Amino acid sequence: MALKRSWLQAVQPGAQRFAAGIDVGPQAVRLIVLSQRARPPAALHIEYVSTVPLVAGAMAGAEIADRHAVARALRDAFAGLPHACATRALRCAMALPASATLTATVPLARLAAQSGCAQDGGHQLAELEPAVMSEVERIAGLERHALAVDWYVDEAPSPVRSVTIAATARQHLEARIECAAIAGISLTAIDGEPHAALRAMRYTASYELDPHEPYVALWIGMDGVYGWRIVDDGIAREMRYPAPEHTDLADALRDLAHGPELDCALLSGEVDLLDGVGFTIADIADVLGCTVLPFECAALGGLERALTDPLLHEPSGAVAFGLALRGVLE
Repeated sequence: MALKRSWLQAVQPGAQRFAAGIDVGPQAVRLIVLSQRARPPAALHIEYVSTVPLVAGAMAGAEIADRHAVARALRDAFAGLPHACATRALRCAMALPASATLTATVPLARLAAQSGCAQDGGHQLAELEPAVMSEVERIAGLERHALAVDWYVDEAPSPVRSVTIAATARQHLEARIECAAIAGISLTAIDGEPHAALRAMRYTASYELDPHEPYVALWIGMDGVYGWRIVDDGIAREMRYPAPEHTDLADALRDLAHGPELDCALLSGEVDLLDGVGFTIADIADVLGCTVLPFECAALGGLERALTDPLLHEPSGAVAFGLALRGVLE
């Protein structure tokens, strides 16, 4: 589920939308550029793909330790961008590591009571902001001036309406904006890695799976495994490992498998990290009781030109693809 408001405002769409997804990982910068005509239905096209290694020590977990090294890698990644993309308004989105973001879901009624405003009535929802910020300060343990916050009210009818909040330390956001600016790139959106990967996998499911078919989406990041059980295009259950409630990865996966039989699981992210927990793709298929399909963006859009970057066929491309997808679909 992606937040409906972004920390940065997007540019206005044109007749054809071009969007770039930038994934700054511990070892490399990954870039995917997509395009789509603004008037549906229109085919999605993969315009450009690039992977540029980062020098050792450029990243320290979620922190950018060497901003100039990251900026150089970003500049190199964009160096071969086709002229057709570079001369249009290119929406550029970058991801924040999962470990740097905090998300929470809070009952709307509670925030409305704290703010003294009605639960409904669009113009009054702005009055919720002080209560939202107070909630974020409490959860994050940081003062609001040190945080970048995004939030929205869900569309479910009362009395179950809630507010989804995402926050990160402002220093993480500012570091990525600065690196992009040094490289001559203007960011139009910031998104979390798991949300971007999930967006990519849900797009995959819309093309490759039968409608209404329950499936599981898995993303493997540097800080663990994230999973979602999707039923009728909605998130029925979420999982994260490691977590106190799970003894091991198999136990966490069994939580997702509980319910009607699954026909498929979509897998994305740093699949090689499974070796660190003694797991394989075959093990995931065995625990979930279904076929596991690694994410591959090459099958999701027409190639505008000859592209050879291995990222086209690697599950690790899901974050960059999901970020670019946000830009062309919103």
